[in-house]
Amino acid sequence: MGKLTAEAVVDRWVPQTPHISPDGRWVVFASSPVGRPGEHPVSGLWLAPADGSEPPREFAAAGAEDREPRWGSDSAGVYFLSDRAERGTAQLYRAGLAGEPERLTDWPTGVTGYVLLPDSGAVVLIAPEEKETTADPRVRVVRGGPAGSRPTWDSAERPDRLWLLDLSTRAVRPLGDFGSRHVVEATLRPDGHTLAVLTWSVADREPGLYEPGLHLVDPATGARQELGVPALETEALTWWRDDSGWRLAYLGITPPGLIGGRAVFDAADHRNLTAGMSVCPIELARAGDDRLLALFAEGLDTTIRRLDPGSGTFAELRRATGSLLDLSASGDSVAVVGSSATEPEAVHCGPPGGPLVRLGEPPRHEIRWGTQERLSYRAEDGLELDGLLVLPPGRTRADGPFPLVTLVHGGPYDRFADRLQIGWFRNGQWLAAAGFAAFLPNPRGGLGHGHAFAASVAGDVGGAEFTDLLTGIDLLVEAGVADPDRLGIAGGSHGGFVAAWAVTQTDRFKAAVVNAGIADWPLLAATGECGRYDRALGGRANSPIAYADRIATPVLIVHGEDDTNVPLSQAELLHHALGDRPHEFVVYPREGHSLRERGHQLDYLHRIRAWFSDLLA
Repeated sequence: MGKLTAEAVVDRWVPQTPHISPDGRWVVFASSPVGRPGEHPVSGLWLAPADGSEPPREFAAAGAEDREPRWGSDSAGVYFLSDRAERGTAQLYRAGLAGEPERLTDWPTGVTGYVLLPDSGAVVLIAPEEKETTADPRVRVVRGGPAGSRPTWDSAERPDRLWLLDLSTRAVRPLGDFGSRHVVEATLRPDGHTLAVLTWSVADREPGLYEPGLHLVDPATGARQELGVPALETEALTWWRDDSGWRLAYLGITPPGLIGGRAVFDAADHRNLTAGMSVCPIELARAGDDRLLALFAEGLDTTIRRLDPGSGTFAELRRATGSLLDLSASGDSVAVVGSSATEPEAVHCGPPGGPLVRLGEPPRHEIRWGTQERLSYRAEDGLELDGLLVLPPGRTRADGPFPLVTLVHGGPYDRFADRLQIGWFRNGQWLAAAGFAAFLPNPRGGLGHGHAFAASVAGDVGGAEFTDLLTGIDLLVEAGVADPDRLGIAGGSHGGFVAAWAVTQTDRFKAAVVNAGIADWPLLAATGECGRYDRALGGRANSPIAYADRIATPVLIVHGEDDTNVPLSQAELLHHALGDRPHEFVVYPREGHSLRERGHQLDYLHRIRAWFSDLLA
């Protein structure tokens, strides 16, 4: 068996957005490499029999970004977005299962999304104004007004609108009138008579004060009906039906706080349909029988559940060890992208209660993976926690103690599922291949244990969640797995904050990596994309910069130059505060909050391995 290389990590292709044809025979999905090979993303479309009888085959290949495939109502062709005509500008295409794709739009600003209107000869487009440009200058206006009124401003981004494309004439006309509001998402009620539309008050998130709105639109006339103010972070609008007729559900943050777990809401009265559940919904889909399906993060695993309208509860249909994502349904089947501890992401299809068939042969195990263990332990206050441990390939606990690197996920509303930990960022296998044990904890504040678990970090980041990490590390030291003199810590985004916080609170760690991390919460609240959420997480007392004089651990600081979520100023603050103490400061040009370019991902993988190898040897 071969060794894991950085190229194997970033050059592998990952499937996304599978969809089953209406006749149930085929599944179409997009697939793209982890690392972007050039200036623009590349992704292809793949087609496979839903029964797994033949391996997937690529179709309509163009070496461009082909994404968001959707089936026509007759199952004879696929619609999709692609920038094959002009890189960076997506247009709508239609392709049969054989033959050349047909371009349906020529929109100068590009198409953001679309909704098919079966049997109408039309498509709803989501796209900016054809000639709309960003204001110069951009003006923020705040005036006194009635309670609840909001300031207005020109957006740095062009707001998306709704348009109706006549497929026979290719004529495009506006649909609905949302004023200056930005269209985020739209979905058609299956009877074809109503569009549900999600809008924001502005097209960009800065300074984190956009307000969501839910609307119903008649696709024939553009007439609009308001559904009131939905929960914050609304997404995944999904129609379903019970005995009373069609209903609309969506995902959003559980009220009343800004920090907490996601919930499923009924749009009619914005009632929480998952209240009291100790698990977390992550995706919604309409089943073939028009019932509401949902994926739930449940600890290290994922379940498919269906809402029972009679009891109002989500009944479990299938439990999958590891991760399921990108749920879609048609007829009696669902399609998902699944990954387990030993298998990378692949499309699976079958009845929602299982079994699910993997589309395509499992990859040959040319790489020897590190052994991945599931961990379960209790925090100091008795809270039940979980996580993962990845040991070097061919090694067992009896071969310890190992140098241990603790990897901290972002969010904080995220998790490490029991999936294959291979990626430029979720790199437990990459470090294990170099002889490290990797500890991937799921401390409080994360995804998978319900709302209260997630909300517990509000205003207290770096508190009990950090103690949760230390408790797990102590248990691994006591078990002889971790060498207490060779401990490292690394994380990105919120995980980067935790890594920076850790080295201000203890000298136990001999090396740290802070990737796109937060050093100063008040500054982030004023300059980042999610101001009000960041303000609710922490303040000056929770900021690593306030205690930077304590840092004795060598720190590798990594940041994207164009990061707007956690601006570069956060890394610069930490860099200057460290002065001549041992550290490195790496800035990746053209990168935002996540590294996308293949060369940068390769550099990051080699750099962190060298950093820990030098300091934890």
